[in-house]
Amino acid sequence: MAERRLRTAASVAGTVAAIYISARLVTTLFFWTAAELSGPTSRFGPDATIPSLAMGWDSQWYWVIADRGYPAQLPLSGTGQVTENAWAFMPLYPWLARALGTLLGGYPAGAIALAVVAGYAASVVLFLLLRDRIGDAAALWAVVFFANGPLAALFQMGYAESLLLLWLFLALWALVRRQFGWIYPLIVVMGFTRPGVLAFALLLGLYGIHRWVQRRQDPLPTSHIVHIIALGVLATVVGFSWQVIAGVVTGDPSAYLDTELAWRRSWVGSDEHFLPFAGFVQAAGIWFGIWGIPALWGPVVLILLVAGAAVLLLRSPQVRRLGPEIRLWGASYLVYLLAVFFPQSSVFRLLLPLTPVAAAVAVPRARWWRIGVVVLCLGAQWLWIHEMLALGDTFFRIP
Repeated sequence: MAERRLRTAASVAGTVAAIYISARLVTTLFFWTAAELSGPTSRFGPDATIPSLAMGWDSQWYWVIADRGYPAQLPLSGTGQVTENAWAFMPLYPWLARALGTLLGGYPAGAIALAVVAGYAASVVLFLLLRDRIGDAAALWAVVFFANGPLAALFQMGYAESLLLLWLFLALWALVRRQFGWIYPLIVVMGFTRPGVLAFALLLGLYGIHRWVQRRQDPLPTSHIVHIIALGVLATVVGFSWQVIAGVVTGDPSAYLDTELAWRRSWVGSDEHFLPFAGFVQAAGIWFGIWGIPALWGPVVLILLVAGAAVLLLRSPQVRRLGPEIRLWGASYLVYLLAVFFPQSSVFRLLLPLTPVAAAVAVPRARWWRIGVVVLCLGAQWLWIHEMLALGDTFFRIP
């Protein structure tokens, strides 16, 4: 039995590796083409290279953290307002990348290697998370879509996304299997890799309600109740801990919030204050104005999008096959984004944690459908790389 399990695990790891490596080769080709197309107006200039593209944009902030740490004094503008600084980024990814870089010849090599390896590990866990719900074939296709997806370039950039997805997929897999003990450390590492662990706290609350409602059909032992409550409390504490740490180090209790708001000021003005759920409404009006569409249509479209997402999570048979844990995660994360995020061009990157929900597109068995999805993924990936890296010259081309 043990030998059979070992052979099965090796088969899964090898199959996913073949998918993932082929996808990274395609992305490398896209990077090379983008470097060739990069011109004098691009952020990367006419001498862009694959390494310079891979370490562009927010990768530089993580490098600053690895090299210098976090500022004890917040940088201020001429008007005395907090400007963009490293406190907006969590420490685990740059610290691990720096440690790996000592073995590989420098931080950039460590950062890229960590992103690539974490992306592969996340692909394996994604397959394991989905296989019992949608079958081996559909789960493998979900991995194909994930590895070749529109944002797959991030698996080869100095970004923390692939590491976060690894922790998230492991936590969801443990929740599905009801192995609650594993979730405690995963909540901690998630919370210090990227913002968003508060969405997992909401998931645990909704999951607890779901288990309580279904307790006659699905018994809810006292030990499970204790774990769900304890994990929810832990996720909430970890979710707010970075604000406390930033406040203690800088002596400014609002250091983290002011830092996050600094990225909004060029859009909404200097008097911006955080109000939950206001960011999407503000941004909807701004973007519609930029596109030449009456700004009043922005909130209407936003409501329609929220209603559409709710219908998909509640009614779509493909999504329902994923199970309650993944569906509740999708709802929790969307609520979290609506509550805290101000949509800019980086909104697509912020949607990556919805990957387990998006795996529903792998459920239809028609070959033409699955091949069509792969073609769309690769086309969108090249478009993202071309806009954000080859061009990268204006406000809507910031990843």
